[in-house]
Amino acid sequence: MAEYDLLVLNGLVVTHDNTVELDIAVKDGKIAKLSPRGVLNGGMAKKVIDAEGGMMMPGGVDAHVHLDEPALFGKGETADNYETGTRSAIAGGTTTLITFAPQRKTEPSLLAALAATHARAKGNCYSDYSFHLICSNAGPKAISEFAALRKAGVSSLKIYMTYEALQLKDSEILDVLFEARKQKIVTMIHAENGAIIDWTIKKLEEKKLFAPKYHVTSHPPVAEIEATYRAISLSGFIDVPILIVHVSSPAAAKHISDAQRKGLPVYAETCPQYLFLTRKDLDKPGFEGAKCVCSPPPREGEQDHEGIWRGLEDGTFTVLSSDHCPFLYDNTEIGKKSVISSEYPNGHFKYIPNGCPGVETRLSLTLSANRLQLQKFVEVTSTNAAKLYGLYPRKGALISGESDADLTIWYPEGMKEFELTNSMLHHNVDYTPYEGRTMKQWPRYTVLRGEVVWARDEGGLIGKKGYGEFLKRDVSSLAGCRSEEWDVENF
Repeated sequence: MAEYDLLVLNGLVVTHDNTVELDIAVKDGKIAKLSPRGVLNGGMAKKVIDAEGGMMMPGGVDAHVHLDEPALFGKGETADNYETGTRSAIAGGTTTLITFAPQRKTEPSLLAALAATHARAKGNCYSDYSFHLICSNAGPKAISEFAALRKAGVSSLKIYMTYEALQLKDSEILDVLFEARKQKIVTMIHAENGAIIDWTIKKLEEKKLFAPKYHVTSHPPVAEIEATYRAISLSGFIDVPILIVHVSSPAAAKHISDAQRKGLPVYAETCPQYLFLTRKDLDKPGFEGAKCVCSPPPREGEQDHEGIWRGLEDGTFTVLSSDHCPFLYDNTEIGKKSVISSEYPNGHFKYIPNGCPGVETRLSLTLSANRLQLQKFVEVTSTNAAKLYGLYPRKGALISGESDADLTIWYPEGMKEFELTNSMLHHNVDYTPYEGRTMKQWPRYTVLRGEVVWARDEGGLIGKKGYGEFLKRDVSSLAGCRSEEWDVENF
């Protein structure tokens, strides 16, 4: 009788705090044993993977993914649902997603939004998953439900400082942060100044400047810089952990690092589009630039990229997420081209569905860049997200008896390079913004709770829809409030 369900032998195990040659034994979906190379070679297992020379890392945790959601404005809706989005994730080495359960302004209840999102996801997922609540109506009912969200296994939510359909006033942000502090909920903040964006759009419209490239102009760095500083100020006042999402501006990152040096529990996220794309990608012939319309937009060029890379290296950025928000391009009903009309025959940047696909390419793009140390790569793409959002050490780690057997197994150094094409990907999107880029790595295997769900050289996708489980999350294991009590008299 087999002692183990799976043995992974002869590879280099890389975690956030160690790099060492080990063999891994898996039993009942968990890491059962980590042994020096060669010790487990004689063990009996139902399946054995020889990872000779390759790297074995905790499965990727992508904590910023939009699936089966309507666009923020216009007629768009995301191209990926829970089936196609999670399928794409495991093909790219990501075993856990945290997606969004969106509450509309007209809906008073967050629990109703959570129930509706559960219904869309249940039975459809290839990867494990959990949810952040998007709170766009911070009324008394929503605030009163924070405790129930925690009991339901949700320990994070997201708020917006821009977009009329989602934007909260500063006083509402304070209401959210105050209750989040009580319930030990991490608040994610989309930090852009909505008034600056609206004013800039108005000026562009007066000049009849509608092309996709003007989306970058309409979201100037100052909108992000100011809102980031304001979000930090509000959270500092309440003394509560926040995460600033999808930071694109090195100047905004400077505000974050300054706050961190003061000991404030301020965390930050960036995304591959701010490492690999620039505003020139939105200035392609015709309407092609719409493919790269996202908010905040990609910035000027190499200097901005360098600032973001440095933020990943020095710890300013806690996590590197995809912000996978996919829309079909060549679709006039629900895709990017839905903004083309008789009034705007070449489209209007203001109404282009915002977002880019990226859940499958996040890990390979970043690893192929060969910029981050391997342990830092694991930290920002897996471990820190698990810690911040209450999943560690079940996820984001390889700890005997404690961690799920989630693994991304990479090729040995010197894998044959290839040019990325959209046809290689497993999402439901008709393009990738990274078409033609040279890839130096891709996951050889993805293992989820001991089951091989992706084997690139053995048929590719072999996981099954519905194998993914919903993950109830606990509180963050990263630094929280600086003091136990909060009272307005203290300020």
